[in-house]
Amino acid sequence: MHAAPRIHYMDNLRALAMLAGVVFHAALAYSPMLRPYWPPADAGGSAVVDVLAWFLHLFRMPLFFVVAGFFAALLVGRDGMAGLFRNRAARVLLPLLVLLPPVLIGMGWLTGHAAATVRNPSPALDWIRAYVEEHGTMPNATGWAHLWFLFYLMLFTLLVWVVSALGIRRVDARLATLRPGWLPIALPLLLVPALASVGVPWPAPESFLPQLWALVFFGLHFALGYLIFHRPVLLDGLRPLAPAMLVGALVAYAAMPWVPGGGFAAPSSSRHFIHAALEACAGAWMTLCCLLAGKAWLDGGNRIMRWLADASYWVYLVHLPLLFAIQYRLLDVPLHWTAKFAISVIATLALSFASYQGLVRRTIIGRFLGGRRRVARPDACRGGEVPP
Repeated sequence: MHAAPRIHYMDNLRALAMLAGVVFHAALAYSPMLRPYWPPADAGGSAVVDVLAWFLHLFRMPLFFVVAGFFAALLVGRDGMAGLFRNRAARVLLPLLVLLPPVLIGMGWLTGHAAATVRNPSPALDWIRAYVEEHGTMPNATGWAHLWFLFYLMLFTLLVWVVSALGIRRVDARLATLRPGWLPIALPLLLVPALASVGVPWPAPESFLPQLWALVFFGLHFALGYLIFHRPVLLDGLRPLAPAMLVGALVAYAAMPWVPGGGFAAPSSSRHFIHAALEACAGAWMTLCCLLAGKAWLDGGNRIMRWLADASYWVYLVHLPLLFAIQYRLLDVPLHWTAKFAISVIATLALSFASYQGLVRRTIIGRFLGGRRRVARPDACRGGEVPP
């Protein structure tokens, strides 16, 4: 039996969301907003970085979880709940358990070495250096690091099973009757309570314990992807609204600095709720615009995008230790921040892509991470493997 055609636009959107994560994390070293907190933060930087990086932050991971929900629905439709669990155990749980220890150990060693040797340390490195001098050991830092999204993917896989086991079908049937125009209004409204409970911009939920706001926030995007799989016409119905959503997202994001109450501090006022509402609108509308753009422009075969789609998962899994190693070395290099930013992005991607091509693509690791990379269409739930 031949595999059904690959769903190019969803696979390519997933790849772009993963690769955008490399650019986003590299940009944080040159973000004035994050300079007091980010270990590789450079003395150079610009407010332009904050404007662009935090805008990308609003919809990059939400888009990824929409795509993940879409492929989860595909797996359930094609292979049943058992197939979903087999796939997620091999391609999500196993990479998380195998890669987390070396990632945490490697990043800890890199940070400790940088704190001891860098001549122009960031405020975070300066604090770590003082801590080590006083206590004789590195400060305790535990969490999922940048692999937190794998933890939440496994949680959402369990929730899919719970919903299926409970036989909750009335909600799905009711959603199927709603018109597409409700989505740009309902989605931001549903996201506001979760975003209002954390700082702006929302932080990465790296804690080992699941955080309620993250379960709601990313879970809603995961559910949206699940719904889009079962109602592919939903995106087509949103197409006439794309210009308005794009303009609305840009206006909402531009309005955020003018509303006091944002920042990384804990929420404490009604102004913060307004800030969270603007954040929800900008992020939700940009996520929907990306889905529409992907379906319009990325739904076709392309050898370069196919290779990038295959490589992107591995690249994201391994990029942060490589990026830290490069940016720590650049702290003492007398270059303009734009040159350092370009070097860190290009070098990290080059090393990650090279390791994928040479060590992963045609090995058992590549088969676990990407399978045979053949994807079925929603109307033909048979075929090869799907990405995470």
